[in-house]
Amino acid sequence: MTTGADFHLKQVAYNELEGWGQDDPSALFAAMGDIATYLNKGKPYRTASLGLTAEDLAALLDKAKDVTVSGPEQARRFFEENCVPFRITLPDDKRGFVTAFYEPELEVSATPDDVWKYPIYNRPDDLIDLDDDNRPSHVDPYYAFALEKDGAISEYPDRRAIDQGYLEGRGLEIAYAKSKVDLFFVHVQGAARLRFTDGSLRRITYSAKAGHRFSPIGRLLLDRGELDPASISMQTIRQWLQDHPDQVDEVLWHNRSYIFFREAAVEGLDLGPIAAAKVPLVAGRSLAVDRLIHTFGFPFFIQSQSLTHLDDGKPFARLMLALDTGSAIVGPARGDIFTGSGDEAGELAGTVRNPADFTILIPKEAAERYS
Repeated sequence: MTTGADFHLKQVAYNELEGWGQDDPSALFAAMGDIATYLNKGKPYRTASLGLTAEDLAALLDKAKDVTVSGPEQARRFFEENCVPFRITLPDDKRGFVTAFYEPELEVSATPDDVWKYPIYNRPDDLIDLDDDNRPSHVDPYYAFALEKDGAISEYPDRRAIDQGYLEGRGLEIAYAKSKVDLFFVHVQGAARLRFTDGSLRRITYSAKAGHRFSPIGRLLLDRGELDPASISMQTIRQWLQDHPDQVDEVLWHNRSYIFFREAAVEGLDLGPIAAAKVPLVAGRSLAVDRLIHTFGFPFFIQSQSLTHLDDGKPFARLMLALDTGSAIVGPARGDIFTGSGDEAGELAGTVRNPADFTILIPKEAAERYS
């Protein structure tokens, strides 16, 4: 058993993974090929605190490229022969937790008017990356971005300041939305398809953030007694905002975090957006993880008895690849499942809030370090 700061890795057998024998991980092989192509460009993923490296992953990817998958049994056998499963266990027998995200499609205009008035911004040039070398002592170590102005570094203006015009007149606008709430949820998802008024389609994806912590507005509404903990979802939060238009700004500004975007390639609309791991997301098979703990690209088997609406009433049990991250995804057994693109995917994603078991599959050569 390997010990982390607040978790353990416990080696288990594949027959201990409930639902493993019924899963079909065939779709992962194309994604692993995409990862191999990216890594071969000489841009390794950052090694996170668990200690798994891009080199550990490359050995698995090299074996996968020679496999022609003819069905689920062969796909499972590849992982069984080349990886060792380790269950992530938490203190006090706590379980992990999964939510879900999707790629929204947002109606936008290239120019503003009285209807289209909420801008989507490119990254501003006064936003700098922070690290241990340039972070001033007065800036919270959490912050990965900050404002650099007149040679001084400080916290960047937050959501409220930006909504009130901090970035106006700087030519950073990608497009304009007509719904502040819809745009807010694009910030939460971190990517979107933009449907312009002329029918053209473009894509945006995460570029940077103002740096502030993500503060869930759902938690705020729960704390105020506005929503029922048993039924809270993206849909119930949206409905509450629709029913209380006079409180929208106050509630949205509670989340000081603000996301900046960049335009992304549109081709391959059958695939998801290119996310933090720099490869297209695969619907139902891509997982956002805490990148401070987990290195991108590794396979995770996620099992949740209570999460049933993604698999026609059956408990969720799927092998997935860690291909993204997010401000709200914090902890060793915390994940965000990518459900796909568009409104239907949004309906699926909006109600995922379930306890789950996390098992990471470590390539055999690296697994010796964790046994």
